[in-house]
Amino acid sequence: MRLPQRDPYAPREWQPHEKPALLGSPSTPIHSMPKRVAYGVVGLLVCLTGALGNAMVAANLQNLQGTFAVWSTEIAWLPAVYVMTNVSINLLLVKFRQQYGLRAFTEGFLVLYVLVTFFHLFVNDLSSALMVRAAHGMVAAALSSLGIYYQIQAWPAKHRLKALTIGITGSSLAIPMARLFSTELLQLDEWRGLYFFELGLALVSLGCVIALKLPPGDRRKVFEKKDFITFFLLAPGMALLCAVLSLGRLDWWFEAPWIGWSLALSLVLIVSAIVFEHNRNNPLLNTRWLSSGSILRLGLIMLLIRIVLAEQNTGVIGWLQYVGLQNEQMTHLAWSIFAGIVCGIVVSCLTIKPTRLAWPIVTSLVLMIVASLLDSQSNNLTRPDQLMLSQFLLGFGSAFFLAPAMLAGIGGVIADPRNLVSFSVLFGMSQNVGGLLGSAILGTFQTWREKYHSSLLADQLTTLNPLVNERLQIYTRMYQSLIGDSALLGTQAVTQLQTVTTLEANIQAYNDTYLLTAAIATATLVWILWRLLRLRITARLALRNATGTK
Repeated sequence: MRLPQRDPYAPREWQPHEKPALLGSPSTPIHSMPKRVAYGVVGLLVCLTGALGNAMVAANLQNLQGTFAVWSTEIAWLPAVYVMTNVSINLLLVKFRQQYGLRAFTEGFLVLYVLVTFFHLFVNDLSSALMVRAAHGMVAAALSSLGIYYQIQAWPAKHRLKALTIGITGSSLAIPMARLFSTELLQLDEWRGLYFFELGLALVSLGCVIALKLPPGDRRKVFEKKDFITFFLLAPGMALLCAVLSLGRLDWWFEAPWIGWSLALSLVLIVSAIVFEHNRNNPLLNTRWLSSGSILRLGLIMLLIRIVLAEQNTGVIGWLQYVGLQNEQMTHLAWSIFAGIVCGIVVSCLTIKPTRLAWPIVTSLVLMIVASLLDSQSNNLTRPDQLMLSQFLLGFGSAFFLAPAMLAGIGGVIADPRNLVSFSVLFGMSQNVGGLLGSAILGTFQTWREKYHSSLLADQLTTLNPLVNERLQIYTRMYQSLIGDSALLGTQAVTQLQTVTTLEANIQAYNDTYLLTAAIATATLVWILWRLLRLRITARLALRNATGTK
């Protein structure tokens, strides 16, 4: 006799300690200590799987450009398409796991990622690499949530905030890790070495999540047909915006026609999606909650901090790559960033309190200001060893602020679980778009300041200046044994002087960029402190009035 199947959407009876915090999240039964350790290890592995692939591509763009034989503007699409798909996929992922369950969510997306990466090994062109990056962007968004869920299982209820901190910040370790060993992978089989590693990591993660499954959670039919209208409006709109921010400073903002058309179409699609959602009875995005003062302030703070943190890749790493350094020559710097992130995670776990979420953000901003001011003292002799302290501070700040910033908006989700999609999208967009916006602003500012300093230095390059004549004579003596023709020798000396002048202009431009990030961080810090002071004064006045009334 065939037993009737249980309705998957029927509500379960949970013990008080087991009940899932939100629809779509796993239950939290009591586990043995070995099983908790296993959950913690798998959670960290899953986080790194979602982040390492793109981090290795970003850390080796110059090498991949040579391998694929493409222009710098073409290879820049590799990290761009990752963000283009990653930024909006949470619109569907949250409801996907709420309706279809965690098993389909975890195993389905990992299998998809394994298949795409595997088939890419047999193709050798940029187009297939872009497809893999696009698929990776979607899967990485799923894996970041999965890593948080595994960490929650690893910690008892009283340490649940530590689990969230590790799950949220664990993927930050991927960027310095990629610079530590990805060069060796390229030496194995060029770009295939990276993808073999990525495939192996995905297979290991898939095996781990199958062997160690998450506890079940509640399911419910939550998808509506109108949800997909919002997605098909907002997703391409955000993708076009990300493309403009990624490639704008390379193709230059006012010279490539596609930038203007893409930006215009992006604004039309995004505004259409917002208007459509605003007038829905059961919206996918709660525009009224997102437009509230507290959420707007939180989103803006996260955006500004992410712009400041873009200094690490666009500023310091960009400068070192400009002077010709490769990843293997920046190993000590990568270790200092890695150590900073680890220390930030540990200190955040030990100090995070729901009632004092603003002060870790304030501390992170102070450290970022100090780091930017230290970097602004760079000169033509500055190399990775002189930048280790500042980058340690930036790494610490990047990890220390992240969990408190996310937890600051969780209260609105707990109060109304329908805001989960809205908050997931807000947090993801502030991090992804903030990073791209930061790179675009800092990269454009550095280019503008380099032209400015070059023009000032060029005005001083005259033979009437005795210092210029002295430098030309030095360069002439340097190449005298190699070049016999006096005219060519003079041309070579002038060329060398122009090269040194361009280098000096770039040094000053990068220093100006570091000062810009310090200014943005300072303005953000002053704003937050003013806001905290205002809230404290308002609370005291309210207490005094209440006491006086009584």
